[in-house]
Amino acid sequence: MMKKNKVFIATSLDGFIADREGGIDWLHSIPSPEHNDMGYSAFISGIDALVMGRTTFETVCGFDIPWPYTQPVFVLSNSLSSIPDSYSGKAELVRGSLQEILSEIHAKGYFQLYIDGGKTIQSFLKEDLIDELTLTTIPVLLGGGIPLFSELPRRLDFACVESKLYLDKVAQNRYIRMR
Repeated sequence: MMKKNKVFIATSLDGFIADREGGIDWLHSIPSPEHNDMGYSAFISGIDALVMGRTTFETVCGFDIPWPYTQPVFVLSNSLSSIPDSYSGKAELVRGSLQEILSEIHAKGYFQLYIDGGKTIQSFLKEDLIDELTLTTIPVLLGGGIPLFSELPRRLDFACVESKLYLDKVAQNRYIRMR
């Protein structure tokens, strides 16, 4: 089975995934009367499991909605000792190096992985473990906040294989890692 680690995330024009307070309300700054998911449903339908960091997991748990995932969720955390009981069976805590974690997830039969969360994405990029990036750019300048990207030990080349415009304002580009 082909193994792929994919990112699907929105950023501000200046590359932030959350504002200075960690807020993401700005993601909804462009009206979407028909609730256009901008390709998320098609993306998630091709995913076997999600790998996210603790902060992203806690953010999702704080949404006032039912658990949004049907796929298994693996939560990377060195500070959590367990997953809250209310999310038992929905999410699993994993620890170790990224290679160890990926081996554990692959051994369970999950190969098409959605990598989510700023620090988690940065960690995967530092180890050159991202195969595909779908970046949706919301046309707002936050001026600061939580950046999507950080320093890398070396250059990583990607090719833009698809570009779309949503709601006449929101650009989405899909990039494939060139190896």
